[in-house]
Amino acid sequence: MDLEALEEIRRLKHRYLRCVDLKQWDEFAGLFLPGAVAEYDTPVLKKTLRLEGRDAIVDYMRGNLGDDKISAHTAGAPEIDIDGDRATGVWSLDDTIIIPEHRLLIRGAAFYRDVYRRGEDGRWLVERTGHTRTYEYMVSLDDVPSLKFTTPVPGSR
Repeated sequence: MDLEALEEIRRLKHRYLRCVDLKQWDEFAGLFLPGAVAEYDTPVLKKTLRLEGRDAIVDYMRGNLGDDKISAHTAGAPEIDIDGDRATGVWSLDDTIIIPEHRLLIRGAAFYRDVYRRGEDGRWLVERTGHTRTYEYMVSLDDVPSLKFTTPVPGSR
């Protein structure tokens, strides 16, 4: 097993999640091959959302998880298989999205299934990503009258 490649792929996935949560879209874009594909299970839309190309993935994330939303994504328990310059990974995901404007909290879990490629420069990039939900729920923040944010929420400053 190529332990160096394994660690680089782990770091790539964690960088992906950090960039989404911190809204670092330029760095996020740099994690994908130009022709990357993403397929995200979206129970609220009752379909799988398919995005083709790095720009489409970044534009979707920027538009749906932008500065007016709070998000926290964690992924763990990776199962990564490396075959030369190609690798696959399965990750468990736990995520929370808070949309202050709509007083909405969304929580869920899923399993990511990814494909990675090592470029000529030796860097691993995402070729394909996507997840299938195991559960997702929504609750109005108005239903939790004792909820109090101890840090500023987007748009409240």
